[in-house]
Amino acid sequence: MKAFISALLGYDPEQKDLEGGILGIVNAYYGCVEAQGRGTLHCHMLVWVEGGLNPNEIKKRVLGADQSDVEFGRRLLAFLDDTISNSILNDPDPNISVPSDEHHPCLVRGIPVDAETFPPERQKDLRNVVFQCQSHTHSKTCFKYWRGPPEPKTCRFDLHEDNYRAESSFDPETGEIHLRCLDGLVNNFNASMIEAIRNNMDIKFIGSGASAKGILYYITDYITKSQLKTHVAFAMLELAVKKLGEYNPLEDDLTTRAKKLLQKCAYAMISQQELSAQQVSSYLLDFEDHFTSHSYRNFYWTSFESFINEEDPSPECYPSRSTVSPPENAEDKVAPERGSEDDSRERCNSDVECEDGDDAAFLHDILDDSSNAGY
Repeated sequence: MKAFISALLGYDPEQKDLEGGILGIVNAYYGCVEAQGRGTLHCHMLVWVEGGLNPNEIKKRVLGADQSDVEFGRRLLAFLDDTISNSILNDPDPNISVPSDEHHPCLVRGIPVDAETFPPERQKDLRNVVFQCQSHTHSKTCFKYWRGPPEPKTCRFDLHEDNYRAESSFDPETGEIHLRCLDGLVNNFNASMIEAIRNNMDIKFIGSGASAKGILYYITDYITKSQLKTHVAFAMLELAVKKLGEYNPLEDDLTTRAKKLLQKCAYAMISQQELSAQQVSSYLLDFEDHFTSHSYRNFYWTSFESFINEEDPSPECYPSRSTVSPPENAEDKVAPERGSEDDSRERCNSDVECEDGDDAAFLHDILDDSSNAGY
C-alpha cells in the first residue's frame, strides 16, 4: 500500500511535487483495510485531488452557457475517459505469448515497463489481467436481495449486459455525469493501477450530488456495520447470563454481580468475533489497518448527534414526547418548563459544550468542508 501511495498516487507530504501521480496532484487520502468473507485483506480509499471542484461547483460550470464552461466540461469528460476504463482490450496478436497466458495474472509479474512505448506484450498482459479480475459473472449473490416477481431481477452490483453507453456526457438538466460504458459486465478500473497491483479494483469519480450522497451513505454504512451478527450477539449474551446463575444475596452484592455480568458478556462476544488468518498475521506483524495523509481529532458521534438534534430537532428520528397520548391523570403532573433550573443543570452537564468556540468552529468546518472532489 505504501508503494501504491508513493508510486501510483504520487503523494508528496511536503506538497513540492508538481507532477503528481496517475490521478494528478494528490492533496490527501484516507484508506481503511478490511477483510472480505474469505479473509482476503483489501483497502477502501478516498483520494482528494488538487484543483478538484465540489459537486455544486461542477454542476454550475457544466450547466453554464459560456464557452469557457463548455470547454471545461469537455476537458473533464476527456480526463475521466482517460482515467476510468470498463472494457476488455482486444488481443493484439494471438501468436504473442506472455506469462499471464499460462498462469493466473495475479500470480505472475507484469511485462517490464517501457516509458516510451506500449508494446503488444504489455497490451496482451493487461487484457489478461482485466479479463480475469474485472469481468463479472452473475451468481446467486447478485440477486440475494431480489424479492421475486413482479420486482425486476437486477444485479445488486449494477452490472448487466445492457449497461452500454457509447460516450460520456452530462445530463443537461441536472448536470450529473454519465460515464462511458463499453462493456456492462466489466467493473471500472484504471489501466495503470491494475497493471501494477494486478488484482481486482474499482474506481469512481465523485462529481455529482447524487454520486456524492451515495458514496457517503456507502462509507457510513460500511464503517458502522458490526462484524458480529445480531442474532449471534444475542445468543452469546443469553449464554453469559445463564452462566452467571441466579442471584444469591448471601454470596454477591449487586455491584460485584454487575461487574461479573459485564465481563462475561464482553468475553462471550469477543470469543465469537471472526478473524481470518490474514487479519491475525497483519495484527501480529503490526501492519497498518488504515492509511492516511493527515491526522484527525476524535469525533464523538453521540455528542454530535445530540447537538444537532438540539439545534434542529428531527421529529422523524426523535418523536417529541408531546406527540404521545398523556395518561388520564396527566393534569395532576406538571412537567418542568424548558428554561427551568433542573433543565439548565441537565444541559450544562451534557457531553456537548455549546459554548466552546473550538468545538463550534470544528463542527462548522465539518458541515461546510466541501472544497475538493475525490475518488
